[in-house]
Amino acid sequence: MKSIPHLRWYIAVLLCLASELNYLDRQVIGLLKDTLALEFQWSEKDYSNIVMAFSTTYAIGLLGFGRMIDKIGTKLGYSISVFIWSIAAVGHALAKSTFGFGFARATLGLGEAGNFPAAIKSVAEWFPKKERALATGIFNSGTNVAAIIGPLMIAWIYQHFGWREAFIWTGLLGFVWLILWQIYYDVPQKQKRVGKAEMDHIYSDEPESTGKGEPSIGWDKLLARRQTWAFILGKFLTDPIWWFYLFWVPTYFNTTYGLNLSKSAIHISIIYSAAGLGSVLGGYLPTWLIKKNKWEVYRARKIAMLIYALLVIPVIGLRYATDIWTAVLLISLATAAHQGWSANIFTTVSDMFPRRAVSSVVGIGGMAGSVGGILFPFVVGILLDHYKVLGNITTGYNIVFIVCGCTYVIAWMLIHFLAPRMERVV
Repeated sequence: MKSIPHLRWYIAVLLCLASELNYLDRQVIGLLKDTLALEFQWSEKDYSNIVMAFSTTYAIGLLGFGRMIDKIGTKLGYSISVFIWSIAAVGHALAKSTFGFGFARATLGLGEAGNFPAAIKSVAEWFPKKERALATGIFNSGTNVAAIIGPLMIAWIYQHFGWREAFIWTGLLGFVWLILWQIYYDVPQKQKRVGKAEMDHIYSDEPESTGKGEPSIGWDKLLARRQTWAFILGKFLTDPIWWFYLFWVPTYFNTTYGLNLSKSAIHISIIYSAAGLGSVLGGYLPTWLIKKNKWEVYRARKIAMLIYALLVIPVIGLRYATDIWTAVLLISLATAAHQGWSANIFTTVSDMFPRRAVSSVVGIGGMAGSVGGILFPFVVGILLDHYKVLGNITTGYNIVFIVCGCTYVIAWMLIHFLAPRMERVV
C-alpha cells in the first residue's frame, strides 16, 4: 500500500472531527435551553441537575474509558465511545419527561467521556513530544468548530423542523465518523500507509517502550505521583469554567442583553471562533519557544500556560461592559486563553508519563474535572436562582465571572508547586 506523506497530521484532523462531534452533541442543550425549559417546565435548578447528571456520568466514564483504552487500544476504545454517545444524542429526541431527558443526558456523558483519553493517547502514539501540543491544539480546536457552527446549525434546524430533530441530526453524524475511523486509523506500527521517514520522526524522542506485552501501571501507583496530582488539580479547577461558558453563555446573552437564540448565534460563533484560534495558537506557542529559544519542553510548556492563565483575568471586567460587543470581546479572550491552556495541560500528561499510562492519567484527571463540573453548576444554579428572585440575575453572573477570571492563576501555581520541572515518570 502506498504511503501517505505527513499521515500523522491527517490523524490529527480525524481526531479534530471527533472532538467537533463530541461538543456539538453536548452543546445542543445549552443552545435550546430556553425552549426546553418551557417544554419541560424547568427552573434554573432543574437545568443544573441535568447538567450535573451529564457531569456525573462523564466523570465515571472518564475513569472507566481511561483505563479501558490503555488496555484495548485507541481504535476499539474510541469506537465504543463514539457509538454510545451517538445513540444517546439521538435518544434526547425520544424524551417525554424531565426524567427521560436526564437519562439521555447521563448516557451521553458516559459515552462522550472516551473522547479525550483516546485522542490524547492517539497523539502520544503518533507525534514526538515537540509536536504534541500543536497536534493537541488542532484536535482540541474541534470543540470550538462545533461551537462556531453549532449556534447557526442548531438555530436553522430548530426553526425549520423542531428541537427534537436538532438532537437527531447531530447524533447521526457520529456514525459517519465511525466509518472513517475504522478505515483510516491504526497505531503507527500497524499502519501500512506511514512511510519510514515519518515513522523515524514519530519515534525521534528518547527510546520508549510501546508498552506492548508490559503490565499497565495501576491507579495506586499513578495516584502516588505528584505529577498525577498536578494534572488532577489543574483539570478540577479549570474544566468547570469551560463547561460554564458552554452551557450558560447563550442564556447570559439572552438574559443580560435581551437576545434570543437566532440573534445571539452570531455572537456565540465569534466567541468560539476566537477559542478555536486560541487552541491552535496555544498548541503552537510552546513548539515555537522550543525551536526559537532552544528551551526545554517543561519550561516552554509552563511559560505558555502562565501566559494563558493571565489572559483569562480580564473576563472579570464583564461587570463593567455596557454593550454586547464588549462582552463578546472579553469572553472571546477568556475562551481562547482557556483552549490554549487546555491544549497544553493535556500535553503535560504525555510529557510526564509513558504511553501505556497516558489514557489512564487523562481519565483520572478528566474525572476530577468532571467532579468540578458537577459542583460548579450546582453552585451556579443556586446563585442565579437567588439573584433571579431578587430581580438582578446579572449580579449573579458577575460573581461567576470573577471566579472564572481568577481560577487559572491558582491552578498554574498548584501545578508548578507539584511538578516544577515536570519530571518524567518511568
